Amino acid sequence: MTSASHTVQPEEKGLRIDKVLTEVNPEISRSQVQLWIKDNHVTVNGEPIKSNYKCHQGDTIEWEIPEPEELDIKPENIPLEIVYQDSDVLVVNKPKGMVVHPSAGHGTGTLVNALVYHITDLSGINGIIRPGIVHRIDKDTSGLLMVAKNDLAHVSLVNQLKDKTVKRSYQAIVHGDITHEYGTIDAPIGRDPKDRQKMAVIDGGRNAVTHFEVLQRFETFTHVKCVLETGRTHQIRVHMKYIGFPLAGDPKYGPRKTLEVEGQALHAEVLGFEHPRTKEWMEFSVEPPEDFQDILKMLSKMS
Repeated sequence: MTSASHTVQPEEKGLRIDKVLTEVNPEISRSQVQLWIKDNHVTVNGEPIKSNYKCHQGDTIEWEIPEPEELDIKPENIPLEIVYQDSDVLVVNKPKGMVVHPSAGHGTGTLVNALVYHITDLSGINGIIRPGIVHRIDKDTSGLLMVAKNDLAHVSLVNQLKDKTVKRSYQAIVHGDITHEYGTIDAPIGRDPKDRQKMAVIDGGRNAVTHFEVLQRFETFTHVKCVLETGRTHQIRVHMKYIGFPLAGDPKYGPRKTLEVEGQALHAEVLGFEHPRTKEWMEFSVEPPEDFQDILKMLSKMS
């Protein structure tokens, strides 16, 4: 088993332990944490607890990550664009329209189905459904993802995400004319109380920071670069809507009248991190897909 620990910080006081552990381990689901607690893999100050335990400042949480179950995912011969690979990490360019891991309604055709076909070694920290998956991008967002090939790499990459040292830069096309060149959106994100299928900027949400820079202006749209400081669910989509510039094509957060594109115009262009074993800084970049570039050409002609 892999062991880890965490000391409860002042801002975590009063939070349920399963919530704290999912914040410490961004890619572990709350239900997975509750299973660990049920199976006595989690202690607080050396004592077993229940999943509704509310943390106190200074508590020492210790947990053991069970050995992964044998994978029960159908390997599928889906082409993968592998940007980089060694014995520890893999960087892939995920196409638009591909779901990262199996879930309700998406049992096949996912990035994980492709990974288990092409890659023999993947970390098992996230169990049988999400082997190797350290972070996610939405189905209709294209671009770079890092994948862990062993548990050492997985823990390192997750800690880098937690410490905000991973570089993640996106290109997006948004509605409206952003008049200033640069900006930072610092607004907490959580479940939308009016629609549990959406995220929103809410009081009591998790800290979320997005930096943006205008790349090009069109008549009624703006091409921007967005750099994530944190990595909340739908962060760029929620933040850009919050400041009045929703992503073009976004069916969940954008206006009904938008560009004729399948899903949000968002591409994960740059990914940088410290190699888990060599500690060398690694940075990768991929151009937006053809449909994204076609939108930019069309908007240029119209302006």
